[in-house]
Amino acid sequence: MITTYSFIALLLTGLYVLVLIYLIKGWAALRRPKLVPAHLSTKVTLLIAARNEEENIRQTIDDILAQDFPKHLLEVIIVDDHSTDSTADIIRSYASQGIKLLQMNETQKLNSYKKKAIAEAIKLSTGDLIVATDADCHMGPRWLSTVVGFYETEHPVMISSPVTYFKEQSLFELLQTLEFSYLIGIGASFIGNKRASTCNGANLAYRKDVFYEVGGFKGIDDLASGDDELLLQKVAERYPGRIGFLKHRDAIVYTTAKPNLTEFLQQRRRWASKSTKYKDKKVVALAVCIWLFNLSLLVDVVAGFFNPQFFQLFATQMLFKYLFEAAFLLPIMGFFKRVNLVGLLIILSPIHVLYFVYVGLIGNTRKYAWKGRVVR
Repeated sequence: MITTYSFIALLLTGLYVLVLIYLIKGWAALRRPKLVPAHLSTKVTLLIAARNEEENIRQTIDDILAQDFPKHLLEVIIVDDHSTDSTADIIRSYASQGIKLLQMNETQKLNSYKKKAIAEAIKLSTGDLIVATDADCHMGPRWLSTVVGFYETEHPVMISSPVTYFKEQSLFELLQTLEFSYLIGIGASFIGNKRASTCNGANLAYRKDVFYEVGGFKGIDDLASGDDELLLQKVAERYPGRIGFLKHRDAIVYTTAKPNLTEFLQQRRRWASKSTKYKDKKVVALAVCIWLFNLSLLVDVVAGFFNPQFFQLFATQMLFKYLFEAAFLLPIMGFFKRVNLVGLLIILSPIHVLYFVYVGLIGNTRKYAWKGRVVR
């Protein structure tokens, strides 16, 4: 029995290693774009959906107003999603500086408030390129001009750009930064390999006409999450090879890690909840295989108390997991100028096994709390 199981476990390990090699290749294929200084001409609508963000929204708006992007080409629409704090009042105070406030007033209960907020803002928008970010994000002054410069140079229909955590205050938050960089790297690497799997709505741009061409959020509006990845999947199906990842440090958007385990798990459950809606079922199948690989590591540990050979199998699998994850993360963390965090992989790698299996189990089976609401 152990021989058969060992074969399956090692087969899953080999598959995981091949996936990581594929990702390493994809990241390497992404080149830093050569953005020729030019007169930008694209009209942009920058969208933010905000709910109860009174502690963050002011700094985000200040960062947007500090952009070196031509003011006459920029429209900023911030949607207040039924906030119960002073978020709307703060947004309104910037009206004289061109910040537009759209307040949602739906009385009927929705499951996807954020998608509704974005869709309503796009209806009012005048820009040709929609740039989305979040209300708790920070960006450098060349962020928007770098995104638009890439759009005008490479002509993608959708642009996924890098997001990272900063201002960590604990080991837990540093571990999140490393794990989040792994996720950002996966999305970037798939694009580098001319496919599309994941992205992050905190730094996403797409043509408005393409948004309507793929039907907007129709068909994916039954889930609270997915305004980013599920839209990416729809666009990738219509425009294969026309999605770009902007591998440029000026395009990085910064946000903060979750302060405690409860909020972290709620966030990851939300992200996992949309995986079964992916249009590319090969990506779903791959995710299932990776989940099974992590499950096999847990089985090794439990079975090892009855047969020490399973501990040897566990050590072999973990060695391959660690080495190839490190090889994948090193260039990514180099891009973010956080190479020192790769040293934390020795802690993160075994923890990641537990969390990955747990989130995979509950991500599609239970409701979760998000922004003070219980959704699915």
